[in-house]
Amino acid sequence: MKKSILLVAASALFVAGFGSSCTEKSPYPGYQQAKSGMYYRYYTQNEGETAKVGDIVEVNLSYFLMKEDGDSLIYTTTTLPEPAFDLVREPTFPGDLYEGFAMMHKGDSMSFIMNADSVFRRQFRAPIVPGFVKPETMLRWEVKMNDVMTEEEFNARQMAKEEASFAEAEQALAAFLAENAIETLPTESGLVYVCTKPGKGVQPQAGQNVKVHYTGKLLDGTVFDSSVERGEPISFALGMGQVIPGWDEGIALMKKGEKGVLYIPAKLGYGGHNAGPIPPYSNLIFEVELVDIE
Repeated sequence: MKKSILLVAASALFVAGFGSSCTEKSPYPGYQQAKSGMYYRYYTQNEGETAKVGDIVEVNLSYFLMKEDGDSLIYTTTTLPEPAFDLVREPTFPGDLYEGFAMMHKGDSMSFIMNADSVFRRQFRAPIVPGFVKPETMLRWEVKMNDVMTEEEFNARQMAKEEASFAEAEQALAAFLAENAIETLPTESGLVYVCTKPGKGVQPQAGQNVKVHYTGKLLDGTVFDSSVERGEPISFALGMGQVIPGWDEGIALMKKGEKGVLYIPAKLGYGGHNAGPIPPYSNLIFEVELVDIE
């Protein structure tokens, strides 16, 4: 399954057994009580199949500490840069958030109220329960279920999204090279290497240690790292996967003392991962110097 499946510390999701509401009047106006003890209310309720164990769900989710003077927000997925996904699992305890997910269809909006101590100890498996959580403390969850899909459907969607992002990055790199009159043909992988100062001797071989000075930039000129500024070249074993693929391929084209520029497509860089100051699907430019071959 892709690494993009997430729901940070707020998550974990599902369980059956909600059944009919109890006859006892709910202490929370507008809410009904499930047999498990969890309180729930629908804002929007659709028809069809509900989420089940093994499904992937995309949700907007927030949870609040319930207090007499007003509930306070603890966590929300609504500020995340990417949609929040998770795998629907078996219950961690009767009446946890998984039970709520089992009641929801695609497009549903619901609210759940459950015991905070149980959530932190059994669902989040927190080694230390926050001091504000007492045995009687309750949490209120606000959940919008944007989508429900099988794992196969999720993986297919993520793959299509990734392919589209790489295609967009390739077009951006091609446009940059054209605008800057860089006519060097790319290698089969898409790497473009432009020599600015020829070196001498042989090229390094896979497994040899090389020392390289570099300055890394994004296409907009933003410098994200530089060994030159630190005054110390990087050392690594060539072709062993210790650096990004574009480096392993590009440095192998150089000779000792040679300087050049590597134009690295996103698929040969950090791909769809966020690497600190480098956004996902970023094309990279490296001004490099092969200082030594050991």
